[in-house]
Amino acid sequence: MRNNAVTVERRIAARPETVFSFFTDRDKWLSWMGKDGEFSFEPGGAYRTLVNGENVAEGRFVEIDPPRRLVFTWGWATGEMPVPPGSSTVEITLEPVPEGTLLRLVHRDLPSPEACPAHEEGWTHYTGRLAVVAAGGDPGPDPLL
Repeated sequence: MRNNAVTVERRIAARPETVFSFFTDRDKWLSWMGKDGEFSFEPGGAYRTLVNGENVAEGRFVEIDPPRRLVFTWGWATGEMPVPPGSSTVEITLEPVPEGTLLRLVHRDLPSPEACPAHEEGWTHYTGRLAVVAAGGDPGPDPLL
C-alpha cells in the first residue's frame, strides 16, 4: 500500500478471455461480487451495484480492452467508507500464464491511508470468489452480503 493504493494479484485457472467476461457481463459480475446492479459496459458507461450489505458502489468505466485490461472509477454511494463515487480508480490487467491468468488489480487514489486496508481486504475476498467462479466452480453465498 503506497500512495493510497492497493494492489492484489491472483492466479486464476481460466483463460484471460474467460476471466475478462466476468467484468463485462452483469450476471457474471454478480456471480462473484454484489447482490444487484446496473452496468453500462462501455467507456464512459456508468455502473451502480450493491456490493455487500448496505454498501452501494458507483463509478464509470474508463477503458475496456478485451481481454487484457479494464479500468473503472470507484466509490461508495452508501455505507460508511469515505470514498465518494468515482473518486478512485481500479485498473485490472489480465496476463496469460501457463496455469491460466494472472490478474493484477490496482486500486489507486483512495482518499486516505485509512481506506486502504478495508479495500485490500475486500478486493482479496472478491478476487478469490472470482477465481473460483471463472474456473467453473461455485463460490457459494457471499458471507459479506
